[in-house]
Amino acid sequence: MADRMLFLSWGQVVRGREERALEVFNESVGFYGRMQQEGRIESFDVALLEPHGGSINGYFALHASASQLAELRETEEFRRLQIDVSMIIDDLRVVNGLTGDGLAREMSMFAEAVSKVAQHA
Repeated sequence: MADRMLFLSWGQVVRGREERALEVFNESVGFYGRMQQEGRIESFDVALLEPHGGSINGYFALHASASQLAELRETEEFRRLQIDVSMIIDDLRVVNGLTGDGLAREMSMFAEAVSKVAQHA
């Protein structure tokens, strides 16, 4: 079961690059779908956010183990895809995160750390 995630979010498409943005979005969906079929990631989610005035307009969340995500990030295809994305959108973010059992372990460590700190009202 996946205990880590890679969160890839984006903001506005650079004006005048909308057609290429659609191509790269479709390439991304295809790439992550292949990675899932090959067992190189467990799953992925994709979302487009409604207009809200914020800097995140959509995201991919890739679910896998830490080693799978580290390996994925070093593949030439992933790196080329991120370069392509950076040319057509603003506010690209690629962030590691925890999910599933990884979240439970992290929260356990957090609770342990909290118990060592004096609490003030």
